[in-house]
Parts: sequence; C-alpha cells; structure tokens
Amino acid sequence: MTDQLPPDDTVPAAPELFTWEFAADPYPAYAWLREHAPVRRTRLPSGVEAWLVTRYADARQALADQRLSKNPAHHDEPEHAKGKTGIPGERKAELMTHLLNIDPPDHTRLRRLVSKAFTPRRVAEFADRVQELTDDLIDRFAERGSADLIHEFAFPLPIYAICDLLGVPREDQDDFRDWAGMMIRHGGGPRGGVARSVKKMRGYLAELIHKKREALPAEPAPGEDLISGLIRASDHGEHLTENEAAAMAFILLFAGFETTVNLIGNGTYALLTHPGQRHRLQEALARGDEELLATGVEELLRYDGPVELATWRFATEPLTIGGQEIAPGDPVLVVLAAADRDPERFEDPDTLDLGRRDNQHLGYGHGIHYCLGAPLARLEGQTALATLLTRLPDLRLAADPDELRWRGGLIMRGLRTLPVEFTPPAQ
Repeated sequence: MTDQLPPDDTVPAAPELFTWEFAADPYPAYAWLREHAPVRRTRLPSGVEAWLVTRYADARQALADQRLSKNPAHHDEPEHAKGKTGIPGERKAELMTHLLNIDPPDHTRLRRLVSKAFTPRRVAEFADRVQELTDDLIDRFAERGSADLIHEFAFPLPIYAICDLLGVPREDQDDFRDWAGMMIRHGGGPRGGVARSVKKMRGYLAELIHKKREALPAEPAPGEDLISGLIRASDHGEHLTENEAAAMAFILLFAGFETTVNLIGNGTYALLTHPGQRHRLQEALARGDEELLATGVEELLRYDGPVELATWRFATEPLTIGGQEIAPGDPVLVVLAAADRDPERFEDPDTLDLGRRDNQHLGYGHGIHYCLGAPLARLEGQTALATLLTRLPDLRLAADPDELRWRGGLIMRGLRTLPVEFTPPAQ
C-alpha cells in the first residue's frame, strides 16, 4: 500500500484568467502565476493554447531567444486556431510581412529601413508638432470643464502624430481615426468591423504609396515623410515590395498609436488615483524640473503599461523556459505586465514611485524586437501628461474607479473611457 500525501490546502486555487474582473485588475492573478506556475500552458478566449511566461528573468530570456520565432508559419496550429494569433484581417489584406511577424534577415533589413524615422534627433524635431497637437486637443474641451480623456485626447493625439510622420495628408487623417477606432475596440464594435477597417486601411495605403511614388522628387527634402522614405529605399535597390511597404506603414500606424493611447490613458488614471505622486510631479513641473517627468513616464510604463502581453512567438525547436519544456510549434506569450511587477526584480513592485531609478522595465520589449517607436511614444507621453497637469491643475476623475471599464483583447491594456472634471482655465 502506498502512502498518499494530503492535498496542499495552503496553495490557493488558480485564478480565473481573461474575465471582466481580471481585465479590471490582472495583477493579483499574475502574482499567483509568478509564484505557483511561472510558465503555464493556458487556453485563451480564442481557443488557442499558449504558454504564459510571467517572471521577469524568464520573460527577458524569452524576448531575446531567437529560437522563438515571430513568424506565424512556425505555429503548429490546429484547424480551429487558424488566423487567431495576429491582428484580425491582416492575412486577408496581405499585411503579414511586417516587423511583428518576421525574423532575421528580413526583420533586420526592414527595421533598418524605418529606424531612421525614430532616431532621437528625428523625434526631437517632431517635438513642436506633438506639443501643437496636444494644446489643440485640450483647447477643444478646456472651456467645458469636463472631458473623456480617452476619446477626446489620448486617442486622437497619437493618431494625428503618426499620420503626420507617415505622410498621410491632413484631409485624410480623420478617416484613419475612424478605422483605428474600430480596430482598438477588440470586439466592442460590429462583427467583422476590425477586419473591414484593416481592409479599408490596406486599400488606402496602397493608393497613397502609388501616388507618392509618382510624385517623388529626385532628392529627399529635410524631414521627408516615412512612406516616401520607404518608397525611395525600395527604388534604390532595397527590394521593398509594395506589400512590404503597405504592411510596414500599417503596423507603424497600428503599433504606433494604440500603445500611446494606453500609455496616456493608463498613466493619467494612475496619477489621478495616486494623488501624492501626481502632486509630486506637478510641483516638479512648476519648478521647471523635467527629470521626474522622464523617470515618471518610465514608472508608469512599468506600473500599468500599455502592452499587457508581448506579441506572439512560436518555438522553432525544443527549448526550456523557467524549467518548463516547450515543444516546437507551441505559441509563447510573454506577460510584460506580470514581469514588470516581479518582486525578484523590482523593490515594492506594486507601489507607484515616479522617482524609481533602477527601472529596466519590459514595457517596450527587449532584444531585436524592442519597440522601434519607443522614443516617439515617450515624447508623446511626456508631452501629454505634462501639459494636462499644467493646464488643468485640478484634474480629477468624474467616475468611481469601479465604474470604469477596460477594453477586452489579449495584447493591449487600456481603458474604454476616462471621464474627468476640472476648473475651466480663466479667460
């Protein structure tokens, strides 16, 4: 007869993931996973099974491990999971050949083509335009004394900024705003709406690339828009196909706006619910000290960042992460939000400290797929938060935090709405 060990009642039951309650505050569930199942195979709401990686050290390893491919062709996917591991509609719209779906050497080649648009110098040159957009959007609601900061501020700011950078004419940018709005609803809009918006955007980008190629001057002008730069590189032997150019423009728009929407929205919400940290930042800004603004945005990215899970990776060979064996073809999702609250890496990880120094968070990833647009997102986040807190100093929530709803979806983390009130500025 074999002795049987009694069940361990000291270990709490595994939390339920991907519910509405989980979306509102996933951090307790992630703490459980880090402690009890740091690399765990999980069935996602789409029906796809994937490994969730939640500890910082494991996450950092996985993000840099080139045995984990970004190419969905490496997914050993069952029939019911086909097409459920990327952006809805991107396959049918022939938009798959972008930086989030490819590996070296193609990734190296395409990243090199667009990296010059996001150099610190180029981003610094764009600072005045970001400030102009920020002030214009605040002007539209300042006299009212109330606003929904998601729809009226956090959402349009990065849309207009990335459209300017890409070279989308001003008269067409509201169309992009509509398509992008449908894309970030993550199931909150009409059935098939995301795929239709992706298709419309693909058609528009193809036509815009054609028009810009026909009108391209012999020599680039200072500050040439990114689409023209892609065309010029293609025409000078870089072998960038029209599909690659359209896919690149698409993913720069998609990845370049939603992350910043959430950075501004989540960051503002965190400041409004941590009044001590908010007043600390306002006092620093009043003194003209912007150092706390810079470290503060990094802390907001760590504390409740815009990207909850890194985009899909697929094992190309057997490998081990955190002691767990991963089979070839298995999807792996690195949970950035969990890694960035890991007490093994961050002191008091559940505390918001805008002056935190040792803050190598993973909010923009790690390795060769580190977010290309991070300098621009930081500029937009710093400009938006500093201007809001300076121009609307008594900004406050106009709803109970429990009433706010977070958008569904797997990768991104962001609020649906952020209602606020404030004293209108004196005329």
